[in-house]
Amino acid sequence: MKILFKKSTGSLALLVALGAIIAGCTNTDKPQPGASTTPGPAGTAAPTSKGASGVWQLGSEPFSFSIYGHYDWYTMPQWGKDMFSKNVAEAKKLTITSVNSGGNAEAKLNTLIVGGDLPDVIWGDRDKFERLRENGALTPLDPYLDKYPNLKKWAGDDILNMLRAKDGKLYMFPNWYTNKPTGNAGYVVNKKIYNELGKPKLETTDDLYAYLKLVKEKYPNIIPFEPGQAQEGKGVDILYSAFAENNPASYAGTLRAVPKDGKFTSLFADPVYKEAMVYVNKLHREGLMTQDALTQTVDQVREKINTGRVAVYADVTAIEYASKGHAQLIKNDPNAGYFMIWPIHKAGLDKNKIMVAHYDRLGWNAAAITTKAKNPEKIFAALDWMTGPEGTRDIIWGPEGTYWKGTDADGLPNLTDKFFSEPEERTKNMNATNDLQFVGNATLNDKIKVKAELSLPEEKRSWETKYQDAITWKTHMDLTAMRGIEPPQDSEEGIIRERWIELYKKVRGQAILAKSEQEVGEIIAKGEKDAQTLGVQKLHDYLTKKWKENEAKMKKK
Repeated sequence: MKILFKKSTGSLALLVALGAIIAGCTNTDKPQPGASTTPGPAGTAAPTSKGASGVWQLGSEPFSFSIYGHYDWYTMPQWGKDMFSKNVAEAKKLTITSVNSGGNAEAKLNTLIVGGDLPDVIWGDRDKFERLRENGALTPLDPYLDKYPNLKKWAGDDILNMLRAKDGKLYMFPNWYTNKPTGNAGYVVNKKIYNELGKPKLETTDDLYAYLKLVKEKYPNIIPFEPGQAQEGKGVDILYSAFAENNPASYAGTLRAVPKDGKFTSLFADPVYKEAMVYVNKLHREGLMTQDALTQTVDQVREKINTGRVAVYADVTAIEYASKGHAQLIKNDPNAGYFMIWPIHKAGLDKNKIMVAHYDRLGWNAAAITTKAKNPEKIFAALDWMTGPEGTRDIIWGPEGTYWKGTDADGLPNLTDKFFSEPEERTKNMNATNDLQFVGNATLNDKIKVKAELSLPEEKRSWETKYQDAITWKTHMDLTAMRGIEPPQDSEEGIIRERWIELYKKVRGQAILAKSEQEVGEIIAKGEKDAQTLGVQKLHDYLTKKWKENEAKMKKK
């Protein structure tokens, strides 16, 4: 399942269009949130299938809704085609239809808005919903939280309060929210090369440098250090985390600011950032890392990993790529493959305080019910079922009787022999619903994953879960309060932020390619002057204010 942070960018065309379409998004004939009737022909009320408590039961009658995934890359698989969703469709009488982006999400959403033809549900990055909310296109979810309690129970007040809009109401149903660490960032090592070189110590930045030099000497056709797409930070940002305690890559790659004494400060003025970039530059100058790191594509990175042509790989999505590469390599050679190491740290630092990246209790993205939906309460009930124990089991782990039967005292599924005896078929079936998991509950699902792994002999446990449980979940830092603090794109701070991001990427690239350590320092110093000229301090003040507001929301009960 995807617990990654996909990116999509807004457009001025969308913002302009939103101001003119509210008449097409609202309807005085529609029931207000929490209403118990559904509009029928000519505005008459159709009966609903609610019990005596007034709670609608998913499966009590046929029900359908439409969903639009707001990503260029996303095309929803056909609901009911795979074994798992087919079972849910039949057992719960539920149909989900797709409105696809066609490869251009912003243009598609703009068309839907202008045409007054919004789907029942929009699914996408959380920062894309505020403009829709401001223009009355989203339905508040608060009336349903107590009637359908899974979201409230599993997410909790901290998460729900963080998601509330300026008006104090909740409009977003989170996806892959959690109350425990998650994350896939870290360092991966080529097992065969490591063993052939005598399994040298790989703990400090000095160890890593010495190891990469050894790889270059002994294996001229192997890339010593692979940082992935350095133009997006990736492994370069991971190395930044090695030079200070509690200093996740996210400060550089996501926030592009360093929190100190309760406020955000300049990244380019941070001596730790300079030290890290001097180290990265040294690796590049000496041919110890990918020479085309600033221009290579994702496919090129994957190809190198899948063919074993890298000795050490670091990335914010290391597990996702390396697990597939590991599976490819061990098919032909059981002594090949990859393993993960505890994060690299500068000598003298506490290795247990090296946090490679962050996790966000809010999870990945969110679903929002639009005011075009005729049955918002029923949609919420369906989503709430999906995020609860029964929905999680049925959509992610399959219908009862196939890979699980019955549950334990904690409500976790008891796995069947078929779960263990048919791993390839099971993986195919489970992967089929990856892109149908709109409101994933990471807290619950990770418990099931760990139980499943512990049920297996060690040699059969999944590569991903093994290292998530042993390393990555222990080396990711909770930055929930620092999430969702970006200014609106059309605000003064938003414009500064866009210009600052471009400057930051330019300086990072120049520092990597610099001819000397001295030049790295000069590039960063000039970058700091340029950033202050752009007005980055005003941006930092804004981010600090929003960060503190989030902390206050999380403390509110």
